[in-house]
Amino acid sequence: MIEKPYSAACDRNRDAILAVLHDHFAGRRSALEIGSGTGQHAVYFAKALPHLTWQASDRAENLGGICAWLDEAELANTPPVLEFDVRQPVWPAQRYDAVYSANTLHIMSWAEVERLFARLPEVLAADARLVVYGPFNYGGRFTSASNADFDVSLKAQAPYRGIRDFEAVDGLARASGLELLEDRAMPANNRCLVWGGG
Repeated sequence: MIEKPYSAACDRNRDAILAVLHDHFAGRRSALEIGSGTGQHAVYFAKALPHLTWQASDRAENLGGICAWLDEAELANTPPVLEFDVRQPVWPAQRYDAVYSANTLHIMSWAEVERLFARLPEVLAADARLVVYGPFNYGGRFTSASNADFDVSLKAQAPYRGIRDFEAVDGLARASGLELLEDRAMPANNRCLVWGGG
């Protein structure tokens, strides 16, 4: 049996993120979570938003831990976790009217971020909502000393990592037919960005 992975940050930020999801995923039917990580958010949000089918997904090496969380929770609205990497040539055939991703853009390379947004229209249903959580720079500047330190640590792990500029990411979203609906400040110098369209 695989031990459930645990992130304290997931417990700290989940209620602030859930407030955003309550506002923007009301009336949605199916959500794709890109980069489910430990699986904690998938279980917490699926339980709090029972009207949504919550499709967790991640790269192969993270699937075991996510399955451990999903199997323990036994929620009716969480289908089996989907193996998914933005670099893969074939994306899911299903379309979703809600897409969520947390703390992924600064882990991906910029080329992967570009690929994510370029191919998002393939999985977005009409009038879909996209919610992305994480730290962002504005006007090329860090919003806090802690974010600057975090960026240094990210680049130490891998040079291609780093906190992304909001303006650049919003440009990718607009190029894919999405319109910014909200940019909400979150605890610990993070943001929740919400786009609509599809």
